[in-house]
Amino acid sequence: MKKQVVAMLMALTMLAGAVTGCGSGSETQTNETQENEAVTEEAESTGAQTEDDKYADTITLVWYPNESADDFSVSRDEVARLVEQATGKKVEQKLTTDYAIAIEAVSSGTAQIGCVFGAEGYIQAKNANDAVEPLFVHTGSSGTLDDAVYYAFFGVKEENAAEYANGSSYSIDNIAGKKISFVSNSSTSGFKVPTNSIITHFGADEKWADLTVDDLMEGGSDAFFKEVLFGGSHQGSLYNLLTDKADVAAFCDKEVVTYVSLKSGEDKQVGAVYEVKEGADAPFDTIAGESYTVISSTPVMNGPFVYNSETLSPEDVEAIQALFTSDEVAENEIMFYPEDAAQKGLFKQTGDVRFTLVDDSWYDPIRSMN
Repeated sequence: MKKQVVAMLMALTMLAGAVTGCGSGSETQTNETQENEAVTEEAESTGAQTEDDKYADTITLVWYPNESADDFSVSRDEVARLVEQATGKKVEQKLTTDYAIAIEAVSSGTAQIGCVFGAEGYIQAKNANDAVEPLFVHTGSSGTLDDAVYYAFFGVKEENAAEYANGSSYSIDNIAGKKISFVSNSSTSGFKVPTNSIITHFGADEKWADLTVDDLMEGGSDAFFKEVLFGGSHQGSLYNLLTDKADVAAFCDKEVVTYVSLKSGEDKQVGAVYEVKEGADAPFDTIAGESYTVISSTPVMNGPFVYNSETLSPEDVEAIQALFTSDEVAENEIMFYPEDAAQKGLFKQTGDVRFTLVDDSWYDPIRSMN
């Protein structure tokens, strides 16, 4: 009896299969559509994403503390406008007071684009997530990467410059035992390059032969520095110097150029003296006329705009790169301001400065400092 029941069930199953196979094409398509809809609904209910869905509908730009200052509000808005023009997507901006916040935002993907990162910040973001890549970088006056550099300074107050004199020039020989201000330990020109310079310069001194970067982050009676401060931005580091919180400060030329004017010497070179302008914006509005002397100047490759390839689509990347490296943007005075411009942009226009593409390997010299 059991064998007969089993045989009957098998026959019914085969018959059902035959009926389904003989159904019309429209019925088969309907069944497949229903099945596909069910799969889609299940995927949506479990949070699964398609390839297109994984990219953000709104593009978030994150800015370093330096460019988060009020002075750069017009330039920030212009960058956002151009990204909207290139992609057709809504763009939001995130300002920061800490380098680490900006770096984390890009590496985690909560921000798709990091604006004007330094080389060190880019390297730290990429180390955290290999999906972080350079988007583009601004060139030098030649319009190429050959002279795409800015300068890392050690500065001292002009009135104290004689303490660091070395013949007719200056050196960092006497900075040991002083109070120093760095920018952030994620800053290229405000920490990475200066600390590398110190370790290299003092390497032949038996007392400091084993000096490490960690040794330079804290002060003390037996430490290299008496006291170590972090300004949080290049402006903050210079302000620490000019208000006597620090004896020596590390900062770069391009982030403070809108606040100061060359008083004497050759621009960006050792021995140059700069003075805070009358009418300079905060925090320098209360210390107009204060001046500093550059005792060390080191060229550093320009930092890139960066992006997270996991959250910014290849199509958006291509469109943004095409627009920002175009003649249209090269001639945009909000991006590249002329010498006599009332409104200062992100970068001074000298010669043929423009945006260009850059490879990750271009930053290997900074990476090798590790």
